[in-house]
Amino acid sequence: MLYPPPPDGTPPARVTRPRVCVPSKAVTGGVGVDFYAAGVTGCSTTDFFELADQLPAASRVDNGRYWRIAVQDQTFGYLWEPTRTVGLKQTIAEQLALVAERPETFEIQFTTIGFGWVVVHLDGVERDELAELTFEAWRLTASAGLVAGRGDRLPR
Repeated sequence: MLYPPPPDGTPPARVTRPRVCVPSKAVTGGVGVDFYAAGVTGCSTTDFFELADQLPAASRVDNGRYWRIAVQDQTFGYLWEPTRTVGLKQTIAEQLALVAERPETFEIQFTTIGFGWVVVHLDGVERDELAELTFEAWRLTASAGLVAGRGDRLPR
C-alpha cells in the first residue's frame, strides 16, 4: 500500500507486510485482529471527520485515493477510506510509544522534520482515543494563536 508523500517531499512510505483488521471472529487466513473480542468497538471514518471538523481552521480535501486534513494549509492528517486508516502527525516519542504498545492498531508511516507520523487502524481505537490523537496532530500543526484560543478542549 502506498501512502501519500510526506510534506517535505521525501518518497512516500510503503507498507510491505499485509495488515488485515477485521471486527469479527471471521478472521480469514489466520491473519487479522479481532478487535470486538478484545473489547474495542472501534471508530468509523465519519467519527474521524466529525472530530477533525470541530477543530478551528481545519479543512479537508478529497485527493481521490485519500483525504488530506489540514489546518491553515498545513497537513496534520490523512484518511484512507478503503482501508479505514488515518495517518496523524505526532511527536517521534509518541509515534514510537503507540507502535510499541499496540502494533496491531498503530504503525509507523514516516518521520519528517522532527515529527513521527503514525497510521491508526480505526477498528482498533475508541472515539475518545482518536479525539486525543487528532487533537494532538492539530495542535502540533496549528498556529500558536489558534492553539491558545482552543486551549486544551478535546473534540467530542
